Amino acid sequence: MTVTEALTTVRPHSIPPLTVAVIGTGVIGQDLVSKISRSDLLDCALVAGRNPESAGLRHAALLDCRTTADGIDAILAAPRPFDVVFDATNAMAHAEHWRLLQPLGTLLIDLTPSKTGQMVVPTVTGVQPPSAGNVSLISCGGQASVPVAHALADRFDVTYLEVVSTVASSIAGRATRLNLDEYVATTQHALTAFTGVRRNKAILNISPAVPPAHFRTTVHAVLPEADPQAVRAAVGEAAGRVREFAPGYRVLACDVRGDLVTVSLEVTADSDVLPAYAGNLDIIDSAAVLVAEQHAARLASASRKGAGR
Repeated sequence: MTVTEALTTVRPHSIPPLTVAVIGTGVIGQDLVSKISRSDLLDCALVAGRNPESAGLRHAALLDCRTTADGIDAILAAPRPFDVVFDATNAMAHAEHWRLLQPLGTLLIDLTPSKTGQMVVPTVTGVQPPSAGNVSLISCGGQASVPVAHALADRFDVTYLEVVSTVASSIAGRATRLNLDEYVATTQHALTAFTGVRRNKAILNISPAVPPAHFRTTVHAVLPEADPQAVRAAVGEAAGRVREFAPGYRVLACDVRGDLVTVSLEVTADSDVLPAYAGNLDIIDSAAVLVAEQHAARLASASRKGAGR
């Protein structure tokens, strides 16, 4: 089953959508709210921030979402727990959010590089339910690189991996800059976990170029006696699966020279909010919404089976 097939079995209007909340009103939170508003399986019931004058809260209000400047306290004070909470704050805050929300049974989807929850890359981990209530989306570079790195390691004897991502300075917000160390550590941890390759490195470049640089990720892999045709086939298949939920994802180049494979990837944002060059935010937000929709599909399937007994 592909990452989106589980959703095709659900009639969106036959089940009530899951109630979800978003913590964080930066650019990533704004795009997330827009994507949620387009989903038939999710209902954005609350957007929580700290600054009552923030652009993120104004944006959410325009989409008819209830807003608050009381942050996590408003999530905890809700009359009933939310089905899903998206955390678009920062890695340091996420640990406390998880501590507070864990007793409520809410599925917490982490868009920070906190390395706290169960790591999920939709095309690699598939549609199986998470074993914990805290799901980590790793990082934007992780979402872009792991599908390709996993495909290579699954078919070839990869001895080294290096992932270099470049994001535009104008889209790298305060949380991104505060969490650079966490970004590197979490992305490297994901590369090891999903490929088994312990020798790896993750690098993040913040580009001040004008006009802003598009989000790009380059995967360097060392694999002895690489067959160029087989490598390109594996990379193409992996990219095709990612495009099911992130249509702006594409392979710019796949070069094989001796034992060195270099795959250049670019993500163009498919968003009502983000500029085209902000593919880093688009891919992680798209993955987060897909994880929540798959959760809705699983709950709907379980409900139907229970009703049929």
